[in-house]
Amino acid sequence: MGAVWSLLCRSRTGSQPTTVKHEIKLEDPKPFNQPYCRIPPGTYKEMDWLYFLVGCAVLFLLLQICTLLRSDCDLALIWMKYIGKSPESLKGQVVWVTGASSGIGEALALKLASAGCRLVLSARREDRLQTLKQRCVELGYGTPNDYLVLPLDLLDYDSHKGLVETALKYFKKIDCLVNNAGRSQRAVISKTSFAVDQQMLAVNTLGSISLTKAVLPVFIRQNSGQVVVTSSLAGKIGSPGLASYCASKYALHGWFDCLRVESVMYNIHVTVACPGPVFSEALIHAFTEDPNKNLGLKMQPGEKRMTAARCAHLMALAMANNMDEVWLTANPELSYLYMNQYLPSIFHWLAKRFGQKRLKKILEGIGDLH
Repeated sequence: MGAVWSLLCRSRTGSQPTTVKHEIKLEDPKPFNQPYCRIPPGTYKEMDWLYFLVGCAVLFLLLQICTLLRSDCDLALIWMKYIGKSPESLKGQVVWVTGASSGIGEALALKLASAGCRLVLSARREDRLQTLKQRCVELGYGTPNDYLVLPLDLLDYDSHKGLVETALKYFKKIDCLVNNAGRSQRAVISKTSFAVDQQMLAVNTLGSISLTKAVLPVFIRQNSGQVVVTSSLAGKIGSPGLASYCASKYALHGWFDCLRVESVMYNIHVTVACPGPVFSEALIHAFTEDPNKNLGLKMQPGEKRMTAARCAHLMALAMANNMDEVWLTANPELSYLYMNQYLPSIFHWLAKRFGQKRLKKILEGIGDLH
C-alpha cells in the first residue's frame, strides 16, 4: 500500500510525497540552574539562627547534666546559690526549730544563729537544748535573750497551743516554724508490728501537723510566716525496710502541699526539704519491727552521707528564698529522684530489680545501706 500511494502522489504532483509532521509542544522545563521552589530572601539567615538556638539549648542541657552529676542538691537550689538570697537575709527573724537537740536540727539552729536569727529551741532532751544555747552564745551568735529553750513532746498534742503562747509571750512574734523532729525506721513490712506503723505516723506526721495548726493562727494574724518541713528522700521514693517511715513522710508532702496553696492569701510560705543520707543519731533511736525496741546503730565516718552542717546550710538557703521543695542529696540518690520524677515507669522497673540488694542488707542487719 505504501508503494501504491507513493506512485499516486508522484503522478499528481510530480514530486516526492510530503510527510505531515505533528509537533506536540510540551512546556519547556526550567533550566537546571533555577530551583523549582523559590526560597524567600533571608530564609538561610533565619535557619542559621534556628541552628544557633538549638545548639545553645543542647549545650545548656549538657551543662545542667554535668552540674547535676557533681551536685549534692537539686538544680533549682543550685541556681539560688548564685541568683538568690543568702541565709543572712533571715537576720532578725524568730525561728522555731523542733528536734534541735541533735543532727539536722542542731546544725540548722547553729546556722540560723550565725545568720542573726532569734531561736526557739525544742526537743525532748532539755539538757541538750541548754548546751546548744550556751554554745551559740559562746560562738558570738547573739545574747542569751535571743534564745528560748522550750521542751517539746510531739505526741502531747494538747500541749502544743500552750507552747505557742509561751513562745509568743517571749518573742512577741513567730516568723518561721521548722518541723524537724521525728524518728526513722528499719524493718521489713512482713515483720513490722502495726503498733510501729501507728507510732511512726503519730510522731512524724500527726505531731508536725498538730504543731503547725497551733502556729497557723499566729501567721494568719501577722499576714506572714513560713513553715519548713524536714521530709526525706523516703518521702519521694519508696524504699525497702522503710515502709512505715515512707508512709509518714509521704503523708507530710500531701498535707503541706495543700497548706501551701491554701495559705497564699495570708502570705504564708511552705518549704519541704528532702534530705538523703545525713550523719546524725537517727539510727540509734530508729524504730524496728518491735515498738519497744530501738535499732541502736551508730553511723560510721566512712559511710557515704552528707554532713549535718552541709544539709543545714542548704536548708537555710531554701528558707531564705521561700522555695517550695528542695532535694538535698548527692548521687546516685539525686539521679534516682530525677528519674522517679520524669521517668517513673523506668525507675520502678529498675527499683524492683536493684532494690533486692538493699533488702538483703536489711535482713542481714547491715547499717550502711548506701
